Amino acid sequence: MKYVYKTKGTCSTLIELELEGNIVHNVKFTGGCNGNLQAIPKLVEGLTVEQVEQKIGGISCNGRGTSCGDQLAKACREAYEAEQK
Repeated sequence: MKYVYKTKGTCSTLIELELEGNIVHNVKFTGGCNGNLQAIPKLVEGLTVEQVEQKIGGISCNGRGTSCGDQLAKACREAYEAEQK
């Protein structure tokens, strides 16, 4: 399942991802810090939604209360829940 998530509170504006069951694939960010946004997709490729949430959920960037990683964790959860309906 392909999923598109509009981020909130980050430099990146959009996250695209694919889920196979609860396995995360092909994460792509629009906008944000180029290095981080190349690294994060490689680090989460093949992880479960739960693993992504545990590893990068709750990370804050510059006191914003969220980050690109945190937004990805939220996007994965939202996509997973949408797939279950």
